Amino acid sequence: MTAPTATSTAPATSVSPTPRQVWTRTRGLVLALLLLIAAGIVLATAHSGAQHGRLDPRSADQHGSRAVAELLKDRGVSIRVATTLEEATTAVGPDTTLLVTAPDLLTPRQQRELRAATADSAGRTVLLAAGPPSVDTLAPGVRTTSTGPVAPRAPQCLLPAAHSAGNADMGGFRYTADGLETLACYPSGGLPTLLVVQEQASGDTALLGSADFLYNSRLDSQGNASLALQLLGSRPHLVWYLPSLADPSATGNGGDSDDSTGGEGADNDRSFADLIPSAWLWGTLQLAVAAVLAAIWRARRLGPLVTERLPVAIRASESTEGRARLYRKANARDRAASSLRSATRTRIAPLLGVSPRNAHSPAVLLPAVSARLSTIEGGLDTVLFGTAPADDAALVRLSDQLDTLEREVRSS
Repeated sequence: MTAPTATSTAPATSVSPTPRQVWTRTRGLVLALLLLIAAGIVLATAHSGAQHGRLDPRSADQHGSRAVAELLKDRGVSIRVATTLEEATTAVGPDTTLLVTAPDLLTPRQQRELRAATADSAGRTVLLAAGPPSVDTLAPGVRTTSTGPVAPRAPQCLLPAAHSAGNADMGGFRYTADGLETLACYPSGGLPTLLVVQEQASGDTALLGSADFLYNSRLDSQGNASLALQLLGSRPHLVWYLPSLADPSATGNGGDSDDSTGGEGADNDRSFADLIPSAWLWGTLQLAVAAVLAAIWRARRLGPLVTERLPVAIRASESTEGRARLYRKANARDRAASSLRSATRTRIAPLLGVSPRNAHSPAVLLPAVSARLSTIEGGLDTVLFGTAPADDAALVRLSDQLDTLEREVRSS
């Protein structure tokens, strides 16, 4: 009798997650992402509009400088905000005061260009909190030492602006100069925190160790307002330079408009990655490292799996029912049918004289069953090696067919 061939159709899986299960598993992550986006929008909105950075003459917050800017405007001083080196250098002149709010933020190349533009301008240059990275280039011959606390200090000098203002909130960097014509005021630890260096062509450079006296929150204390108005309002025009890392000249791509390619060539050559702030790149790298560490943590393996004796005895029927409920909850009819067929083949193989090694081989088991039984409902190959049931009713019918097959083999 010719043995029937086994069906080669691959069983359809029923353990693929449903849309509801996918949503249940991912809704926490989606909610966290939405909250992060919402928080970013709220923060961006809160920090937009009238709020700007520190020492910004447009900012009304406690660390802004809008108050002193309004007072200067009332005295007839025109204020121009510059955010690039080109804007700052093209505006200098004998009737202009150039205020540099963050000299240490300038690159060495920017410092040299700024110094070249202001050295012979006959105007006034005011450097706020200029430290070792910038003072050597922007004020040659001046040295800076360690910083001191910001506190009310007496001027103790002949500078008219300081003498008229009286005590002011000064401190921060302390300066020394040898061989230069200077006026040293507001000493801290014996060294001045305000140093005015006389330049060529009646210009001067004023170095202040701290910018705190220009903050909105401190302007009404001591003689801060008077000192600010006299230092910044001695000329009819004030250029308020706010150095920024976004300045094209900070990367060497700007300020070269006289080359053969034209002024826009360098900007056109910048890639999308060049436009991303460095802080975002570092943040992305940190998130990537965190994701890798989380994956390693979740996928850790401490060794091979070992079997352990259960602390209590569990009846086989309870274990079977528990596994059946899990299969039903996951709609795993393919796994349930495979388990039922495998168990039936394992039990009937010894009764048919088939070794356990060949119990699951259709080429060996089916001829042995056919030799013992003439026929069975559904066909031997379909019952023992068929595809997964399409629904629960088909799974129950398969279970009945397997029971019938095993009883007939045992009674034959």
